[in-house]
Amino acid sequence: MSYFAHHTAVIDEGAVIGDHSKIWHFSHIMKDAEVGEACNIGQNVVVSPEVVLGQNVKVQNNVSIYTGVICEDDVFLGPSMVFTNVMNPRSEVSRKDEYKQTIIKKGASIGANATIVCGTIIGRYAFVGAGTTVVKDVPDYALVVGSPAKQIGWMSEYGNRLSFDKHGKAYCAYSGKEYLFSKNNVIGV
Repeated sequence: MSYFAHHTAVIDEGAVIGDHSKIWHFSHIMKDAEVGEACNIGQNVVVSPEVVLGQNVKVQNNVSIYTGVICEDDVFLGPSMVFTNVMNPRSEVSRKDEYKQTIIKKGASIGANATIVCGTIIGRYAFVGAGTTVVKDVPDYALVVGSPAKQIGWMSEYGNRLSFDKHGKAYCAYSGKEYLFSKNNVIGV
């Protein structure tokens, strides 16, 4: 094995796990799931069939990642956050052919206890605050909080809040990287 799996972890035949990844206590990686290189899968995590996790994805404890979810590289999934995969679930009605795709773009962070309703796209480097309920797409670099999610600002790639001047420019306090605001979009320069 080129990855670490705690002895209580269950990894089904057919799961693909990248080099240098770590899978911790009581986690289950199901058949046909793909976990990229250098991922960290916390305790009590379920990665369902056909889920795709890119490289360097950090999944904190108690997260279930259901079929239909795709996380690009460098995504952070906070403790006990929730994904859904069916819009109108019923116990007695099988809707496995109705799973909706949910995409978490590169560098996005989702806070503890947030809920991501299926069929949404979380943009590049977006930041979803703890306890937030996302019911529609989140733009790149957006900071959203509340239930339902409401955008309250913009974040840098390093997780610092951005303040734009009258010319639509902002600089990350941590990295010094420049960002431009135009037509209600943010672009890292």
